[in-house]
Amino acid sequence: MISRTAIIGAKAGLHARPAARFVNAVNDSGVDITVAFDGNEADAGSLLEVITLGAERGDEVTLSADDSAAGVLDQLVELLSREDA
Repeated sequence: MISRTAIIGAKAGLHARPAARFVNAVNDSGVDITVAFDGNEADAGSLLEVITLGAERGDEVTLSADDSAAGVLDQLVELLSREDA
């Protein structure tokens, strides 16, 4: 397993539209990814689970996946960090 951390950049946090963009990118990647925040973990491919985490702008989340997914995690970190996500 490898992990990457990201700071949520979207003004709305990881809710609604930003969460949907993130989940779509995860599902398009075909990689099983876990996102963790504040001691809770969620399936990054599930919109409901991601929104339930309640991550706000400026919060740090951790993405985890198999070792072969480093490039995918890097792209997702970039997506989460964008203010316009």
